Amino acid sequence: MIDPKTLADRFPGDFLFGVATAAFQIEGAAKMDGRKPSIWDAFSNMPGRVYGRHNGDVACDHYNRLEEDLDLIQSLGVEAYRFSIAWPRIVPEGTGPVNEKGLDFYDRLVDGLKARGIKAYATLYHWDLPLMLAGEGGWTARQTAYAFQRYAKTAIARLGDRLDAVATFNEPWCSVWLSHLYGIHAPGERNMDAALHALHFTNLAHGLGVSAIRAERPDLPVGLVLNAHSVYPGSDSPADKAAADRAFDFHNGVFFGPVFKGEYPESFLSALGHRMPAIEPGDMETIAQPLDWWGLNYYTPMRVADDPTEGAEFPATVPAPPVADIKTDIGWEVYAPALGDLIRKLNADYRLPDCYITENGACYNMGVENGTVDDQPRLDYIAEHLGVTADLIGEGYPMRGYFAWSLMDNFEWAEGYRMRFGIVHVDYETQVRTVKKSGHWYGALAGAFPKGNHRAG
Repeated sequence: MIDPKTLADRFPGDFLFGVATAAFQIEGAAKMDGRKPSIWDAFSNMPGRVYGRHNGDVACDHYNRLEEDLDLIQSLGVEAYRFSIAWPRIVPEGTGPVNEKGLDFYDRLVDGLKARGIKAYATLYHWDLPLMLAGEGGWTARQTAYAFQRYAKTAIARLGDRLDAVATFNEPWCSVWLSHLYGIHAPGERNMDAALHALHFTNLAHGLGVSAIRAERPDLPVGLVLNAHSVYPGSDSPADKAAADRAFDFHNGVFFGPVFKGEYPESFLSALGHRMPAIEPGDMETIAQPLDWWGLNYYTPMRVADDPTEGAEFPATVPAPPVADIKTDIGWEVYAPALGDLIRKLNADYRLPDCYITENGACYNMGVENGTVDDQPRLDYIAEHLGVTADLIGEGYPMRGYFAWSLMDNFEWAEGYRMRFGIVHVDYETQVRTVKKSGHWYGALAGAFPKGNHRAG
């Protein structure tokens, strides 16, 4: 096992160690205190969408166990907590009346973090779109971007004075492609035209959100969390290499390009631009406002080969086999070097601000035995990826922090509760939390910061 003190020595003293969650995955209390349904409430209750028809009604009951969970975070010794704010708690119908009880909950959350000396990293949108907005077209409708702007303003006006940083969106790749093209996430669309509309209006909402946040709190560091894909060609053939380039543009470039260059990738526009919604004057300037930081969520590489089918739709790729033989319990290839390759390529292609790894972790489903959870593979996964992060810092990349995904086992979207990513085990029958071996190890590592390592670096 990698000794946490040895690993700590590889990081600068001001490197931030944290844990991350998302509202819909842990809060429960789906109908309490004025919250109204999100698209995930509806999706979860449709047969065949989520494993076992699991839903977020109770989840980890975090809404009712807030103080205990904040104590749990404190006990882990981490310096920061990344959480998301549920739009359906704040503006239950997406637009219109503000729900004071919803804001009160996040007041208590942020104040509780402050009281415990833990930094608050908030995400405004982690996929739980108010269901009422779906009736207006959801993310395929331009007005949803303006609804998001108003929600962002409301949330930051109330909470922004106590936040340490805020992200507009978490993983727009998921809420665009996975939700509107591949049909795996809510609202479960399988339609390229719908996805292209969701793409532009999500990007626009991000830009409008940045404006709203800065208007309220000019000093609050604002960023965007992207699950960028490390794309590898399945072979050295020219066809597969070209496929990997197209995949990079489709899975990364359509977000990084607008935000960091003010433009969509050329290959993407030439293939699909005629099916995009109207890009109105000022849209790209709004999207491309400079950010203070960005977050990377990384789990597994993407390997692609050329799809030779005639008329195959852009990016015209098929999956290529994994290279590493280690897989997590959700079936994802474990390949830590991809994290380094990805950061190097993205920084070569775009002018990027400071980076936090806002999610990284592994699905292993070990249970509690004799009061402990021996999840050594998760510990190894986190240690290996932190090693790559330390390498990147040594190469001069501005990696500022790392948030383990996740604080605790939770509702894993379409996989329901059968897949566990937590460094803390949750017994969903009793809601008992048990810190896993990986959690104890991570706490020992995090405990060395921010004081541990004040050498110049």
